[in-house]
Amino acid sequence: MSTTIRLSQEAESRLNFLAASTGRTKTYYLREIIEKGLDDMEDYYLASNVLEKVRKDEESVHTSKEVRKELDLGD
Repeated sequence: MSTTIRLSQEAESRLNFLAASTGRTKTYYLREIIEKGLDDMEDYYLASNVLEKVRKDEESVHTSKEVRKELDLGD
């Protein structure tokens, strides 16, 4: 899949420097940045979404004691 993005002048300069200094392509680094950053973004935004549901009382919350009792794990 092909996607076009616009980088700030500073970001492009840093990316160019990194690629030139290491012998890897800009595409390599962009792919790495996106894949690793996507994990972080998913974690943050999905957790934020659940937290908002908890605050609106649309999502239930259980204590560890309740979970251990429900799963018969003892204390």
